[in-house]
Amino acid sequence: MSQNAGELRHRIKVQKLTSGKDEDGYPTPEQWVDFMPLWAKVTHLSGKDLIAAQASNSKIVARVKIRYREDIDTTMRVIYKGKTYAIDSQALEDTNTGYESVTFLLSNI
Repeated sequence: MSQNAGELRHRIKVQKLTSGKDEDGYPTPEQWVDFMPLWAKVTHLSGKDLIAAQASNSKIVARVKIRYREDIDTTMRVIYKGKTYAIDSQALEDTNTGYESVTFLLSNI
């Protein structure tokens, strides 16, 4: 079964935190850098889901679904429409083959 390309119509940016050394060997401050832009399906929680999440002390506010990949994790963050979200879950694989798409849960930063 193939992925519906029209479903992934939102443009997101995934960023990762990096640190390094300058030309003299001194450590540079950590900073967020763009890891990659991706097409995704961003779904914000409905009012009912948001209330239920808050009742269980969850800070999840949205889900993001992307094509299957293994190089995105919870140390990264997502930028969507100028808002920054933390990735709060490991990749949740699709229910068909597990290799079509992955979904991450997002929270506000």
